[in-house]
Amino acid sequence: MVSERSLEVLRVIVQDYVSSREPVGSKSIVERHSFGVSAATIRNDMALLEEEELIAAPHTSSGRVPTDKGYRLFVDHLAEVRPLSTAQRTAIETFLGASGDFDEVLSRTVRLLSQLTNQVALVQYPSVTRSRIRHIELVALAPRRLLSVLITDSGAVEQRVIELPAELSDEDVAEIRGAINGAVAGLTLTEATTRMRDLPSALTDRTRALVEPVASALLDQIAANRQEKLVMAGAANLVRTELDFPGSITPVLEAIEEQVVLLRLFDEMATDQHGVAVSIGRENAGFGLTEASIVSSGYSAAGADVARVGLLGPLRMDYSGNMAAVRAVARYLSRLLGDQ
Repeated sequence: MVSERSLEVLRVIVQDYVSSREPVGSKSIVERHSFGVSAATIRNDMALLEEEELIAAPHTSSGRVPTDKGYRLFVDHLAEVRPLSTAQRTAIETFLGASGDFDEVLSRTVRLLSQLTNQVALVQYPSVTRSRIRHIELVALAPRRLLSVLITDSGAVEQRVIELPAELSDEDVAEIRGAINGAVAGLTLTEATTRMRDLPSALTDRTRALVEPVASALLDQIAANRQEKLVMAGAANLVRTELDFPGSITPVLEAIEEQVVLLRLFDEMATDQHGVAVSIGRENAGFGLTEASIVSSGYSAAGADVARVGLLGPLRMDYSGNMAAVRAVARYLSRLLGDQ
């Protein structure tokens, strides 16, 4: 049974090891923290923590480091998700508030989060299983060229130029726009694909001839948006912390390259009472990331969670600070998308 004081000893071991990368000994704990007991008493507490496999000796020195189990206990019960500083909150609002379209919002999000935490930052594009088409706008650029703008309820906007086999009048463009939006507005991308394929057969001969080439191009546009993908920034931070991956950093680099691994991991992470999910070390064994931790939080648009924003880094990370940063950025991102 681990006592309350032993848990406090675990807390300071995690915090001191994260800040110094040096194994933590009983003498340094007594010198740096006000426990009011002797080094011998702290050593007894550390022995209990070691028996519970919460800390371990990396080599023959007297210092100890947290284990995966120790980090998990810290995150679940000992970590304080401290609020961001005024400067950090201002940076989030200023940097993200200057974003233009949806792609730029996500690009700025990962760059900012990486700078705030010195970790690899990840943002998932809205889940295609939940995104619905809000509107498809068609703009005549020339008699035989249209600009199609696909807008989803998650805030995503995708544009594409469509070359046409025949000239279209403004009235033709308006008729096609009305037919297409009447058929697919409000549908998921998957549902819209089926409806778009069936649309020409339900139209008059003249309208069908106009709609078919546009519908074909829009099908390609919808298919492109159905691909799950991540935006990332800060991969160079892994190089700076390479010593924190004593086995090999290669699996982490491969996971970044193969986005499907991280997308699957995001899908399986369950959020806590703070709205944050943390997956640590051996908990990621099924994904080949036993020496890495992932912190994530969901962001939303149109009142529903659509995707995740997160961080990837070594086990030795500032969990409290990273959890706070991810949660704050996710909340601001949700608010920003809700205003669009």
